Amino acid sequence: MTRTILSSPTRDVAIGFDAPFCVIGERINPTGRKLLAEEMKNGDYSRVTADALAQVAAGAMVLDVNAGIPLADEPKILAECIQLVQSITDVPLSIDSSIIDALEAGLSVYQGKPLVNSVTGENESLERVLPLVKKHGAAVVAISNDETGISTDPDVRFAVAKKIVERAMDHGIPKEDVVVDPLVMPVGAMNDAGTQVFRLVRRLREELGVNTTCGASNVGFGVPNRHLLTGHFIAMAAGAGMTSAIMNPLHEEQMQAVRAANVLNGLDPDCAAWLRANRPQSPEGEAPAGRRSGRRRRDRGEG
Repeated sequence: MTRTILSSPTRDVAIGFDAPFCVIGERINPTGRKLLAEEMKNGDYSRVTADALAQVAAGAMVLDVNAGIPLADEPKILAECIQLVQSITDVPLSIDSSIIDALEAGLSVYQGKPLVNSVTGENESLERVLPLVKKHGAAVVAISNDETGISTDPDVRFAVAKKIVERAMDHGIPKEDVVVDPLVMPVGAMNDAGTQVFRLVRRLREELGVNTTCGASNVGFGVPNRHLLTGHFIAMAAGAGMTSAIMNPLHEEQMQAVRAANVLNGLDPDCAAWLRANRPQSPEGEAPAGRRSGRRRRDRGEG
């Protein structure tokens, strides 16, 4: 079974067919968050700290860190954020940038084995990013688009993914360290967006033997009750073989979907994680319900 192992100085996390679905927290990203962008640009990382801690507490197993802010020193900010997040959490990180200097800066300060987000099928991207991934012993997200853009044909997206996996192997990067993003389109704009991804994920698993991820929230863009739809998508994608997603763990609908998928895919032994998350809590000061009922049975027997 293919396993992509990521690490921090004290913790390993596996993305794999036989591992629980890996939740990659997306919140440390200034895109569309004006206040966060302004704070990060000014060297104020208090919101980064809060987002990191909240996501880990909610169940994130990996944190994506992005510092893409226009007219800002992205390499410096990304490196500082990585060092900060690694000082307050023990989860591995996904280093997220399209700027090669920023990736280099982030990888240079990272402790452990990170995930690089990302490389595309464009030849320029492959030749710039893959040597960097190999040099630092990282894993990489492979996005299924190339010079022609994002194809609406899932067979074309599969071919691009295959090209990236093969090129990575040419650079000495094993397929276990390539996590393919088959690209999720908004279902409100493309009716078969979900079925396209499910088909692609099955092929990527069965034919290429690689792990997969996606930007899960894209599927519900522009539709009502978006987070519930995203949660159902995640569960169905996991059923098709998807092994991770870049998502918001603060949305309980999505986290419950992940837990349910783990149970139904046989990746939550004895339903332990599901029970921890869903077992009713006893009121403070009271014994658990089972113990109270046992006591009543004994009382009746003594009478």
